Amino acid sequence: MSEKILIIDDDVDTLRLVGLMLQKQGYQTSVASSGAEGLELAKSELPDLIILDVMMPGMDGYEVARRLRTLDITRDIPILMFTAKGQLDDKVTGFEAGADDYLTKPTHPTELHAHVKALLVRNSKNKINPPSRPIEEAAYLIGVIGARGGLGVTTVAANLAANLGIKSGTDVILAEFRPGQGTLLSDLGLEFSSSLTELAKMHSSEISRALIEEKLIKLHEGVKILAASSHPKDTALLQNVQQFETILNRLEYMGRYVVVDLGNSLTTLNQKLAPAFKELIVVVEPHESSLKHTQNLLDDLAELGVDKSRMFVVANYRLRSDTPQLSVTQIQTHISAPIEASFTPAPELHQQAARRHLVVSFTALDSVTAVQFNSLATKIEARAKKPVKI
Repeated sequence: MSEKILIIDDDVDTLRLVGLMLQKQGYQTSVASSGAEGLELAKSELPDLIILDVMMPGMDGYEVARRLRTLDITRDIPILMFTAKGQLDDKVTGFEAGADDYLTKPTHPTELHAHVKALLVRNSKNKINPPSRPIEEAAYLIGVIGARGGLGVTTVAANLAANLGIKSGTDVILAEFRPGQGTLLSDLGLEFSSSLTELAKMHSSEISRALIEEKLIKLHEGVKILAASSHPKDTALLQNVQQFETILNRLEYMGRYVVVDLGNSLTTLNQKLAPAFKELIVVVEPHESSLKHTQNLLDDLAELGVDKSRMFVVANYRLRSDTPQLSVTQIQTHISAPIEASFTPAPELHQQAARRHLVVSFTALDSVTAVQFNSLATKIEARAKKPVKI
């Protein structure tokens, strides 16, 4: 017997005990102590069976199962959900996510072996149970970030999300991952909401898609916002990395595009989240000091494992100035990532947008600024349609 079984569980004792049970039956085993690690092992090792715990911090078992079912190379691997919970609702959620069988722990070795053997036999006959609902498509995750404050990161994120919503005609979510520094609510004239703060204070296992959906605020047709508070004390929530990982994992299956305002600099949170994005839009100003900081940011992102092909720079000429500003061509000579777009100065238009509580590109649809943001959205939409390489 040479079948390989991958065990994904954040509990070290469970990994050891279940591994020993299976090894005594002659199976090969490999282990992962987190959902993200398990997902990567599943793709690289292609096991014959996956035993998957539900209650894990960050990416829980349900999200791991959904992601496995979206990938051609892993969608047919049988999944045995393994959890301390036994309620009917949990089992239904597991089956909807794509699980083939469900086992409540603690379990007897004989029961575990019986379930494992049955799934492997069924798999060998190509009779794996399909998910009980259509396989979900993961969103195209876009992060917007700057090397320092005052570059217009939020403006770029908001206008990009709005244009993607109009162009694609699909659901777009704009998330402001800047607790204590949120500006979207006031900029857009929306009612105060502590939605992100409330989610970030919860245990990660309590954060569901249904709960996040309740917290979203409609901006316009197709675009919803998960807004951050403006209370400075809430910046402490940036340390709750697991909660933000969970929120991002949930958002990934709630829209076609998810645009995340990451604010400025590589905080501990941004360092953890950066590799998850399909692309990162880095905002820069046309000044040498900004360019130096931005190149350092690009280098640091590469060290974190972000592929250089997923990093794009936009030059934001926020203000008119008597002091010479670098051209796009000059900026490119200082920056290793491609200049994807540039936004010409339009202070009067920004003031008008602020008075009307609109994103600037929707304040005057025929303006140069609107055309520039629409062009950026078009480029991103084209990249999102390309096949994803595994």
